[in-house]
Amino acid sequence: MGSLSIWHWMLVAVVALLLFGGKGKLSGLMGDAAKGIRAFKEGLKGEDEAEKPAKPTATVEGGKD
Repeated sequence: MGSLSIWHWMLVAVVALLLFGGKGKLSGLMGDAAKGIRAFKEGLKGEDEAEKPAKPTATVEGGKD
């Protein structure tokens, strides 16, 4: 019960191949995750701006005669 069976080692090998198998696969996955997080944060910022009431803008009229 203390040692790992062949199935455990096969599972570890499959996970290692998926993570490190191709050139740049891991960095590509991390880059895609970062892009998704960035898009999510930008979406949240957009919702916050939509919920806030718009500030009234003061209009400056030219010199009156």
